[in-house]
This record gives sequence, structure tokens and C-alpha cells, in this order.
Amino acid sequence: MLLTQQIQLSNSIQKAINILGYSASDIILDETKNKQHGDIATNIALKLSGLSLPKKNPREIAQQIIEILLNDENFTQLIEKYEIAGPGFINLFLTSNAKTQVIKDIFNNPSDFGYNNLSKNIILEFVSANPTGPLHVGHGRQAALGDCLANILKTQGYNVYKEFYYNDAGVQIKNLTLSVQMRAKGYNPQSPQWSKDAYNGEYINDIATAYLNQETIQAKDIKSITSGGDIENLQDIQAFAVAYLRQEQDNDLKAFGVEFDNYYLESSLYTAGKVNSIVKKLTDNKKTYIQNDEEKGSALYLKTTDYGDDKDRVMQKSDGNYTYFVPDIAYHVNKFERGFNEAINIQGFDHHGTIVRVRAGLQALEIDIPKNFPEYILHKMVTIVKDGQEVKISKRAGSYVTLRDLIEWSGQEQDIINLQKGRDAVRFFLISRKADTEFIFDIDMALKQNEENPVYYIQYAHARIASILEQSNENYATIVDKIKQNNVLFFLQTEQESNLINKLSWYPSLLKQSAKEMAPHNIAFYLRELASLFHSFYSHCRVLVEDENLKIARLALLIATKQIINNALNLLGVSSPNKM
Repeated sequence: MLLTQQIQLSNSIQKAINILGYSASDIILDETKNKQHGDIATNIALKLSGLSLPKKNPREIAQQIIEILLNDENFTQLIEKYEIAGPGFINLFLTSNAKTQVIKDIFNNPSDFGYNNLSKNIILEFVSANPTGPLHVGHGRQAALGDCLANILKTQGYNVYKEFYYNDAGVQIKNLTLSVQMRAKGYNPQSPQWSKDAYNGEYINDIATAYLNQETIQAKDIKSITSGGDIENLQDIQAFAVAYLRQEQDNDLKAFGVEFDNYYLESSLYTAGKVNSIVKKLTDNKKTYIQNDEEKGSALYLKTTDYGDDKDRVMQKSDGNYTYFVPDIAYHVNKFERGFNEAINIQGFDHHGTIVRVRAGLQALEIDIPKNFPEYILHKMVTIVKDGQEVKISKRAGSYVTLRDLIEWSGQEQDIINLQKGRDAVRFFLISRKADTEFIFDIDMALKQNEENPVYYIQYAHARIASILEQSNENYATIVDKIKQNNVLFFLQTEQESNLINKLSWYPSLLKQSAKEMAPHNIAFYLRELASLFHSFYSHCRVLVEDENLKIARLALLIATKQIINNALNLLGVSSPNKM
């Protein structure tokens, strides 16, 4: 049922409730599983029965509601019959015109079908990898989640600003610098001089070689950097190594089809004095205190227990360095000051402890930041399986599987066509489960060219429809004219046709729900179900029949189905091939 129809029906039911003297109540319209019991069901009579004093029979309330609705033109436009079932459920059957209206709506607004116009600003932060190595599979899951969620939010009218936060300060950057220096001096992980904190991947050797060759690096949003080649100049090595890895991460994201509006550097928070500023503000607000420890020395604590934490947290250690969540507070103040009242962060599940601390710091500043700022989506691990065995190590990264590895393995070959297949598989698979569930990525499954592979199964539905439309030799404009002039859609009467139409009609509700729940996996679930319904239709209903009206009606249904498959795949960043 179309979202507009749900609103129309809900309004009619609400008016009937008001006439009966009941106060306003949330009206839930559920899609029925068995279409013999109607298209839509509501339990509103049962809810009102529980609220009435004295308690009334819900079936009696249901009958009273129906009697009023039958005199409501907005209701009778949509509903051809009803039944009161069980203890008081109201089952409603849509008219033929109401059911097929979705096809006309898709034709009228093909690319933007289901869109809304909330006109809100939101900042979405994801990936935000340290520039100390290639992007790993966890970053890939964040990239897929973030990019898809951004696309979904845009359908509802959000102005989405996608940001990558570079953690380019701290101990890890120092370890990167020393690792590159040791490689430049000819040492390797087997050398006695090699530090236990150094990075062991082959990419470190690549950076060292490029540094010694005095190469020039150009990463996004920074000036080009040319190596001086001096292996004793740690500042030069650090700048070059960070730029090199930022460029590599940029290339990986480009191969994955993900672009950001801005790259924000953690180091800029320190150079601009923003970290010191928020610490001073928290201290002035009497939200901090100093505690001495015989072993660790004195430390500055934030009173996070005032905001729901299980204990107060150290902000500044005895050596003067800030703990990791302090610059995070400064960063989110900056987001708020840039005009974003809504923010979403997508991070690994290991960042769970950050939520309370960052929000506590933001509230302690007392600058009217919303309590749920920012919202968080935390994702769990991805396990890679290839040839039935778990894959844990990439030669290039040294200790983990990279995003680039996954794309290349899932495409089998490294030409453009197969890399596109690999990207499609990786993006779909990484979005196909709820973020808070662990996921096994099966490379062998991604390579299959049959219905076991959900990406292939969905794309094949799109390509199969394209083939039928090509064979029909029907002009698109002609089909549109015939739909408008004649009620040919009335001829869509089979169970398979009705199921497909019904699935299309719920697409606007899917977009709204997915945005509200921050649940991009819903799109993947929907696509699998829609593809399955199409393949069932294809098996039971011949399209290019002699009956002209039936042929046009079925072609219109396929055009609408193809459009929604294309729209939904676009949200996931997956291609919609016309041929397979």
C-alpha cells in the first residue's frame, strides 16, 4: 500500500474514532500475510476497547468504525470491502485502482518515487581510518553502511554532509614514521633492530621506496608533498608517509565508489587550540577535578558519572597528554558549531565506550547540544571465507585483509568489468545484514553466477526485464498513453501480478522506515524479496501475449519493477546491468 494511501486511510479512521468520542490514538496499518484476509489490517478496535470505561466489545467498536467509514469518500476510494476478524481485527481489501496506482506513480516520478522533503541538515561521519595503513574490511563495512545510509537520508530530503575524520595525531603516527624510517635504512620485520610496535606490512616498504626515490604525492584536500629523501628527517618522513597512505585510502574509496564532502584532520583541533579550549570550558564549569595516584601521578578527570557513566574518566594523564575521547569532544563541538544539529557516527563495536564519554563531555559544556548528539551506528566484525577457509592475513597489509583485496577477490579478475562485479558484490554483501550482527563474507558465494548469489539474482531480474522490454518493440510513450487513456491495469489479476504490485507499493514506506531506523540493510532485504516475486511472475505469466491490453498492462508492471530495482540498487551503490 502506498504511503500516501496509508496516510489517507489513517486520517479517515482517525475521524471515525473522533466521531465515536474516543481520544486520538496511534493507528497501525499492517500488511496482511494472507491476502485472502485482505490487503491491510488494523487492531485499532482492540486498542480502543482496552481504553474505554466500561470496557466494550472490540468487535462492536470495529463495526461502529466501519459504519462511519462507509460514508467517507476518502475511505471508499481505497477500500472495496472489509471484514471483522477474530477478536476485533479490521481487515481491508483495496480496490483495483488503489492497488495499481503505484504503477502510475512510478511512471509519473520514476527516479524520485518515494522521496520526501524534510529539508534537514545532517553530518554523517564514517570510515575515519588512521592514515597508518590500507583500509581493511571493517572500514569497508563502514563505507558501505555510511554511503548507503547517506543515499537513503537524501531520499527523505536530508542535506547530507559526508565527512572522513583523519586520526593523524598520536602514538600510531609516530610508529608509522619510525617503521618507514627503519625500512628506508634497510631493516625488515626479521631484523633485530625492528621494533615490536612497528608496522610489518609490505606497504611500509613501498612507502620507504617512494620516499627514497623522492616521489611526489597528491592526496585529496592537501597540497602535493615531495619527499626530500633524508632518512634522518622524521618530520619529512611523517608528512610523506601520511600523505602516501591518505592517497592510497583515497584510491581504495574511489574503487569502492565512495566520495566524501570533507576530510577533517584531528591534528587541526590541536593546532587551532580547540582541544585546550574545551578542557578549559569544562574546568570553568566545574565538571573536572584532579586526582593524585602514587603510581600514575596526578590526572585530570571528567565527571562523566554525572551523565550516566559507571565511573569518571581521565581526560589528561600525568605526562600532559590527553586521552583519546578529549579531541573527540572538541571535534563534535566543531560539528555543532558548523550548524549541524543532527549527527551520525558509524564506527566499530569496540568504540562502544566512547558514546557515554563523548556525550557526557558535550553536555558538561552546557552549550545546548542535544543529548543524543551524536547518534551512533556500531558495526561488528566481518569474517572472510575463501575456499571454505577463513582468510585473516593479506600480504600487503601484513595482519589483515584489505578492502582492495576483497574487491579483487570478489571480481576474480582485475579488469574493469570484473572489478565492477567485485565492487557490486562487496557493497551488497556488507550491507545485507544489520550492522550490529557479525557477518561471514563468502568469496566463493560472491563469485557464483546463480540464484544462490543474491547480487546476481537481483541483477539478473533487472537484465531479464530489460530483455523482455527490448523484445516487445513497444514505445515507452505509447505504453504511458495507453495506461492514462485506458484502464488496462485492471487486467493485472493473477496472484503473481498482485504480489509484485503490492511489493512495489511499499517502497516509499521502506525508504521512510530505513531512514528513521538508520537501517540500510532493509533495502537489501527488500531487493531480494522483489527479485523473488519477479522471478515467480516470470515463471507463471507470459508477457508478450496476443491480448493487447494484457500485454501493455504487464509491460507497464515490468517497467515499474525495473525502475524500482534500479532505484534501490543505486541506493546501495550497486550497478543495474541490462545484460548479464
